[in-house]
Amino acid sequence: MLMPSIFGESLLDDFMNDFAFPYTGKKTYGKEAATLMRTDVKDTPSAYELEIELPGVKKEDVKAELKDGYLTITATTGSNKEEKQQNGTYIRRERYAGTCSRSFYVGDDMKQEDIKAKFENGVLSITVPKKEEKPVVENNSYITIEG
Repeated sequence: MLMPSIFGESLLDDFMNDFAFPYTGKKTYGKEAATLMRTDVKDTPSAYELEIELPGVKKEDVKAELKDGYLTITATTGSNKEEKQQNGTYIRRERYAGTCSRSFYVGDDMKQEDIKAKFENGVLSITVPKKEEKPVVENNSYITIEG
């Protein structure tokens, strides 16, 4: 459709696509998904520092779990489901509502108390210390040969 665009996006095309493919409450894999939980990972001499963007998410809606060597960050956002619409129904809603999560492998030797996290201004900062690699000792398992 040849319509003028604002900042490279055609608002009318998006509007029409919403009617052709209405929101079903399923996961989004388009532009919206690419903007959720953007993460920067910084390698320092003593630790890895993660900065995860969580705009519009409250601290109490963010959970960090360490299980089987994986650090999983889960964020939940959205409006109250019991909210009643008194002045009409929405034609278009551009605010994301739901749950998203990301997992990072931090090693099987990592303990929960080693990892430090801080949430400030919509950014979750996590520090994961580096563990010293233990030298691998080669055990020779020779089989005695009789004869």
